[in-house]
Amino acid sequence: MADLDTASRFDNPDAAFHVLVDAHRDLDAEASAEFNARLVLLLANHIGDLDVLRQAVAAARKAAR
Repeated sequence: MADLDTASRFDNPDAAFHVLVDAHRDLDAEASAEFNARLVLLLANHIGDLDVLRQAVAAARKAAR
């Protein structure tokens, strides 16, 4: 089983953050939520590992509490 890697893997984490923030620019709350859903599905598919996806979901849920 693979483990979720939570360390930053970006050469420039600030630039990655700005890409995500800029993607929401000019979107209302509903369009922003729909965008997030599409992005999550694309990235989950890219991961392609159900165990890692489960770990990511658990980590995100824990952080949301």
